[in-house]
Amino acid sequence: MSAFNHITVLKRQAVDYLNVQPTGLYVDCTLGGGGHTGELLHRLGSTGKVVAFDQDRTAITFNEEQYQREITAGKLALVQDNFRNLQKRLEILGITTVDGVLYDLGVSSPQFDDVTRGFSYRNDAPLDMRMNQEQQLTARTVVNEWSYADLVRIFFRYGEEKYAKSIARHIERAREEAPIESTGQLVELIKQAIPAKARRTGGHPAKRTFQAIRIAVNDELGALEESLTQALSLLVPGGRVSVITFQSLEDRLVKRMFRERAMVPNLPAGLPVIPKEDQPDYRLVVRKPVTPPVDEVTVNRRAHSAKLRVIERIK
Repeated sequence: MSAFNHITVLKRQAVDYLNVQPTGLYVDCTLGGGGHTGELLHRLGSTGKVVAFDQDRTAITFNEEQYQREITAGKLALVQDNFRNLQKRLEILGITTVDGVLYDLGVSSPQFDDVTRGFSYRNDAPLDMRMNQEQQLTARTVVNEWSYADLVRIFFRYGEEKYAKSIARHIERAREEAPIESTGQLVELIKQAIPAKARRTGGHPAKRTFQAIRIAVNDELGALEESLTQALSLLVPGGRVSVITFQSLEDRLVKRMFRERAMVPNLPAGLPVIPKEDQPDYRLVVRKPVTPPVDEVTVNRRAHSAKLRVIERIK
């Protein structure tokens, strides 16, 4: 089996909150190293089933080997696709309702650790950042071909980078001389664009810009909103969705979508009880996000920003 070193964050908690039924059907939208999928399979009986999605061929191949027995037994189906196509791909499998859906968002450790993928600002590599290596759009295209205005927009929106204009201007000037080909070149441009004093605080100076480009290349927020909308509609009453996020943009999107669906409509003041027809279809299982315990953060530095939110369909 090929190496796929990845420590699954909040593995037990995310599955615990799904309230797994032994005969249920569950979807892991972010297969990765298969940690959550394995935890789900462990809790299912002989008739329970997991469908796991990943757009990365490396993850699919690894888990085809890791879970060969479960796949052969019909307990696990692997789907290589973006989870924005959740409903369509499940319908192909004859599935129209599910008991639970799990998302573990962000880039998996092997994607970061494989320097050839271009996700990391700590290693020099070709500008790529594709989670699905079969898609056309790469980080090189974004950096070299997107307009100054578009670069500023994504750096602000997806990276919350306050030096977005300066970084975009440095990129624009550099690419007029020659194309920007590598992550190392991009990191140097970002460093030049940020004042020296600002570079000394807040982590690596390229972190926010690289996050922004990665989100743009993979349309991560658009895909998440589409997929979550489908997941919520697929749930049976009592079914739940668990979502682990690693950055504020994703967490805010999940928080907003969950709250909207669990919200009681505006009703006249003084009603003793909420009429049955006005009760929401969903409820928040946790009011505040669940975060990893200290011992997990100590072992896995990528766990420090993780937040788990859970919602349940009640009718």
